[in-house]
Parts: sequence; structure tokens; C-alpha cells
Amino acid sequence: MTAPRRFVLIDRDGTLNVEKHYLSDPDQLELTPGAGAAIRRLREAGFGICVVTNQSGIARGYFGLDRLAEIHERLTAMLAAEGAVIDGIYICPHGPEEECACRKPLPGMIEQAAAEHGFDPAAAFVIGDKPADVDMGRAVGATTFLVRTGYGRRHEADTKADYVVDTLAAAADVILSQA
Repeated sequence: MTAPRRFVLIDRDGTLNVEKHYLSDPDQLELTPGAGAAIRRLREAGFGICVVTNQSGIARGYFGLDRLAEIHERLTAMLAAEGAVIDGIYICPHGPEEECACRKPLPGMIEQAAAEHGFDPAAAFVIGDKPADVDMGRAVGATTFLVRTGYGRRHEADTKADYVVDTLAAAADVILSQA
């Protein structure tokens, strides 16, 4: 019997796409340099890929689920144009005060993705630009990366991440070197 496919869980804003304060316009979506190629390379090596993203702008009333769906349709199309495919996008639409189980740093989004795709969260890789991303990965025993894009550089000195790298592409290099 073969081992289940391993997954890479990627934060959206500041990691996969350029950080925009409460991104609410699909036309403002811009991939970080090398992101599409990194996902394509990971996929070609057999990894599953999921995006995990806190979207408190919904709870705050800045935009709705329909607008978020438009943003994610554009994101999927932009990645596809670079030959990159993702297995799913998991969101937390709640605000920090709502005490949900899905808001990072809690592992609800990882648990949902693992249940739907049948992977071991402890064998996964989590990549993000904030302590909440790293802490979410650590909560399930995953290997964690802090990228210096987005807000990452300001958290570098006090991170608990297993790896600190410049970009999503650099994280993919490390993952592929261990595969």
C-alpha cells in the first residue's frame, strides 16, 4: 500500500499573492514572484496543494462571500495560466472575536483539508508570512516556513518556524530537496 500523498498548505495574502490590505478587488490580485512556478513544481513532484486563508474582511463587512469567490476564481485562473493547480481553498470568514475553530492560529482549516483530501497533517508543510500561519502548522506537527514576503520580514526575529526563506519559491526548493 502506498503512503498518502503529502500536502503543502499555503497562506494566501502575503505568501501566494502580494499583500493588499483587505484585498477585495479581483483586479488587484497579483501573485508573488515565482509563486505559480513553485506550485507547479511541487505538484509535479506529487504534492497536494491547498490554500488556507483568514478572511476577516467578510466578518468586518468589507466584502462578501460572492466577492471572495470572484477573487479565488481569478487566483485559480492566474495559477492555471502558469500550469499550477491547487486542490482547494479553505477560508475562515470570521473575525478575531468570534472564537471559531477555523481562524489561524487554530488548525481548523488544516483539519478540514486533511479530512477532505485524506492526508496526515503532521506530514504536511505549512508556508506563511505571519506567526499565526506558523503556529497553525505547529499545532498539527507540520513542518513550518515563514516567508519574508508580505509581513514575514517583520516577524523573522521571533519566529518559531522550522525554516525562514525569502519566498514561496524558496520554500518549494527546501521541500523538494527533502522529497
